Amino acid sequence: MRIVILGTAWPYRGGLAAFNERLAREYQSLGHEVEIVTFTLQYPSFLFPGKTQYSDEPAPKGLKITRRLNAINPFNWLRVGRYIKRQRPNLLITKFWLPFMAPALGTVNRLAKGTKRIAILDNLVPHEKRPGDKLFAKYFVGSVDGMVAMSRSVLADIDIFDSKQRKARTFCPHPLYDHYGARLGREEALQMLGLDPGNRYILFFGFIRDYKGLDLLLEAMADERFKTLGAKLIVAGEFYGDPKPYMEQLERLGIGDRVVLKTDFIPDHEVNRYFCAADIVAQPYKTATQSGVTQIAFHFERPMLVTNVGGLPEIVPDGKVGFVVAPDARQIADALVRFFEENWSERLTEGVREEKRKYAWNNMTEAIEKLNG
Repeated sequence: MRIVILGTAWPYRGGLAAFNERLAREYQSLGHEVEIVTFTLQYPSFLFPGKTQYSDEPAPKGLKITRRLNAINPFNWLRVGRYIKRQRPNLLITKFWLPFMAPALGTVNRLAKGTKRIAILDNLVPHEKRPGDKLFAKYFVGSVDGMVAMSRSVLADIDIFDSKQRKARTFCPHPLYDHYGARLGREEALQMLGLDPGNRYILFFGFIRDYKGLDLLLEAMADERFKTLGAKLIVAGEFYGDPKPYMEQLERLGIGDRVVLKTDFIPDHEVNRYFCAADIVAQPYKTATQSGVTQIAFHFERPMLVTNVGGLPEIVPDGKVGFVVAPDARQIADALVRFFEENWSERLTEGVREEKRKYAWNNMTEAIEKLNG
């Protein structure tokens, strides 16, 4: 089968690129021919200042990635749509995460009519809303034949844009990010990061954006119980916006000695160090659908703390693989203190090992095939 994946890929970096590249490799392992069509321009600087980030890593070996799509040039969308149609793929898979991209992605899909067109949805209703979002999302939904939602909350959101339920849809949770290297021993990981093995560590990982609730986690870390426990927070990832409010919060709370800042982009080959050094991974999101960070934590078999927003509680059963709390600094602090004081690490790690079996990549390809059939 000939497959085209439309969306972010190298030389862009981050979870979207990682997902599409990993999906392409899964299809290749099944004997299919795969091309990823990605962007020449993804986020225009006048709308998303400082947003586009390029990878320092070499091009992924064994993947066909062509840069063709300009997110803001309608004439380009027509050319890309015609290009894909000429390739005559059996299947066009589009990764959709932001209504801003809907005009480009939706137009390309419309021009590729005659090919089975399946969308994998991160979000339809975005975390940070802009004028026209609903209209754009509706345009995109109308351009595909079926949709895979990676959380049940997004599956429900499809009805907003397809109220008559004419479009095929299914649910499949975000598969594991299992391409960030082998698990390391805790001592080895801490040594590689230059951290004291005598402390305990909470990890906040990924791009630092307002909706991810780092401010709530910093507020929680001001709880004096963490000082007694010898627990520190590792913040590993780039600031998406202005870091000043977080720096001011750290100073105001006086917790600089409890927070380790690693706020550069974390290259793929270093990701395992952070997860293997951590005792627990914290995702104190204020809004969410699902998160790739959760799937990295599953791969490295780390317990999690998440908030009860979006699809996170679906993926992290409370008391089995982690703790689920409200997006509230006090509740976050109480849960983390409970984790350390009551020695929950071993039992939650066992739960993670059991639960992670649900998130194999073949589940995603089977969900797509179900819609393709």
